[in-house]
Amino acid sequence: MNSSPPGKGSPAFLLTQVGTHAAQAFAKRIAALSVTPAHAGILRMLKMHSPLSQRELAAKLGMHASRLVAILDEMEEGGLAVREPSAKDRRVYQLRITEKGLETLREIGLVYQEHNAAITAALSDEERETLTSLLERIAADQGLVPGVHPGYQSLPVKARSGKAAGKASRD
Repeated sequence: MNSSPPGKGSPAFLLTQVGTHAAQAFAKRIAALSVTPAHAGILRMLKMHSPLSQRELAAKLGMHASRLVAILDEMEEGGLAVREPSAKDRRVYQLRITEKGLETLREIGLVYQEHNAAITAALSDEERETLTSLLERIAADQGLVPGVHPGYQSLPVKARSGKAAGKASRD
């Protein structure tokens, strides 16, 4: 029987411990911007790939489209993104980041830089580069999609607002 503390010498435990701490700290930091980590990731995806249908966005995030509806409702209500009828197919709504969404994403980027520096403050620049390289190898070996948090797969389905509920089915 091992008498050492949990995680002592266990990379899997330490990755989980630090990862959970980092995710919670980031969520607290961006809460001041009235966004969640899920909003931040979607804004980044929309900036890179707009316009996207809800199904396309869900596929890129590795989640079921129905789980995305409530998050998009929040983002639309907050003026961060809009749903617009597709010019190619009126049955499909396209998602697009707004100017407010772009400004919020810039602010998130500044918070992220501070967050990244705080989380890795105990490391030298060389150690940060080594850690990043090692974590990228582990992520690739585990089949994780670069730049996409696996937490999107387990987001709960929330009740939709009446306004956007009809739009969700036309995707």
